[in-house]
Amino acid sequence: MSIERIHSLIETLKDESYQPRPSRRTYIPKKNGKMRPLGISAVDDKLVQEVVKMILEAIYERQFETTSHGFRPHRSCHTALDYVKKAFTGAKWFIEGDIKGFFDNISHDVMISILRERISDERFLRLIRKFLNAGYIEEWNFHKTYSGTPQGGIISPVLANIYLDKFDKFVKEYISRFDKGKLKQRNPESKKIGKRKYKLVKKLEAEKDVVKRKELSMAIKETVKQRVRISSNNEMDENYRRLKYVRYADDWLVGVIGNKEDCKRIKEDFKNYLNTELKLKLSDEKTLITNSRERAKFLGYEVRVRRSNQTKRNKFGIPRRSFNGRVNLFVPHEAMKKKIEEYGAMRINTQRGKEVWMSAKRPTLCNLDDVGILSRYNSEIRGFYNYYSLANNCSIIHSFYNIMEYSMYKTLATKHKSTVRKIIRKFSQNGEFVISYVNQKGEKKRYKFYNGGFKRKDLDRKNYYADNLPRITYYMGKLTTRLMDRLRRRVCEYCGTIDDLKMYHVRKLKKLKGKHDWEKVMIERRRKTMAVCCQCYDMIHAKK
Repeated sequence: MSIERIHSLIETLKDESYQPRPSRRTYIPKKNGKMRPLGISAVDDKLVQEVVKMILEAIYERQFETTSHGFRPHRSCHTALDYVKKAFTGAKWFIEGDIKGFFDNISHDVMISILRERISDERFLRLIRKFLNAGYIEEWNFHKTYSGTPQGGIISPVLANIYLDKFDKFVKEYISRFDKGKLKQRNPESKKIGKRKYKLVKKLEAEKDVVKRKELSMAIKETVKQRVRISSNNEMDENYRRLKYVRYADDWLVGVIGNKEDCKRIKEDFKNYLNTELKLKLSDEKTLITNSRERAKFLGYEVRVRRSNQTKRNKFGIPRRSFNGRVNLFVPHEAMKKKIEEYGAMRINTQRGKEVWMSAKRPTLCNLDDVGILSRYNSEIRGFYNYYSLANNCSIIHSFYNIMEYSMYKTLATKHKSTVRKIIRKFSQNGEFVISYVNQKGEKKRYKFYNGGFKRKDLDRKNYYADNLPRITYYMGKLTTRLMDRLRRRVCEYCGTIDDLKMYHVRKLKKLKGKHDWEKVMIERRRKTMAVCCQCYDMIHAKK
């Protein structure tokens, strides 16, 4: 990348001669075992798409509904799940939404018509259509694209949000028509017990006899226990309905306080809107209506509404069924199993017809050094802990840790041709598993195996992680990037010559051995990129 290349790109955009190249299609595995297509764009196209994305976000971000959480600033899977925990309290039914091949079936004409409602610049719209129609190359064959946005493209997430924002607004209006009643009716049984308690309290106030007062006090306590065990409201009140909705990209979940017939009608209405207005199909087989006593699936978690008579005293000392109706999130057993199998850290034996999980060595990691092996396991454990940090079933997460821990011991034992016991004894220091090493500066360092335990995340403290971390920073009121600043300086970072620059980059710093002076410069600066003049750029490539 160079300044001249950027200027040339700007000119082609001005005269509309710019034409995106077909993306290179590759595939990555999905959770269900199938393959997901990804489109890898050319470097110039990525740069233009990033600018287009910034423009679209500036126009649309404020108009998006609060129920949309995918690929947005300060929002993530965790904020969507946290919304489910707080807003879906008391839901009787879940509707798990599944749109058939959403990213592949976005109508280009509908997409442009939606954009045209807010954007009057036809040149900008023509540019977006060029990206939509760019096609893709698979096994050296060119394929045209008549619908959809390429998964993996920089502008695809924001275009998807713009497209489904129509659906979000439809659901918002639908909720205003569906919801009914301000409060649930009082439960007649609870009301009856309340009157009985009131009479007993009045008798207690008037009674002077100590023995009878004690009997009345015991009767009042028993009445309070009976009242707490049942709901104060009529759970089957037909005059009270509520609908809650949340969406992350093309995955959405609906919580309903109502009956199953209401859910069937909601599903049919949503299906008709998606089909007629957005040209999308709702999968009847995968769009499930689930009783909230059972576990619905959303964003890799299992969601269930708790039914419990367990009581907890509030700050006034009054017992309340605080846990009843609360939404609980769970780590699916299969999700943990697949993740460990994906890492190759476990083997499954069968004993007496039951599965027995055993930690396993990972021979593919034996070519790494000891710190590299330890670092890999730490990152995998922290990654799993971080994503499932909202889960209520901690015990299954501890099982994940134990299997990964002993898999690490076995991997190191294989590398050193030793045993697990000897490895633990060799690297244990004050009850911690620690590997000592010397860094590039010759300093002695210690790297320990993660033993911080599982910590449930509290999003009220704003310690969430947004999915799309900012790639740009605002400085002195101007939008700048460090990369562009280095190119604009026109000072070669290797020889100091003032000239037009090109950006040289490497994939990994650890691959640099320091044999050449330019490698030493990159190692010293700890940067994978170096802005150099044309002569130095050619020299570096010649010496590689």
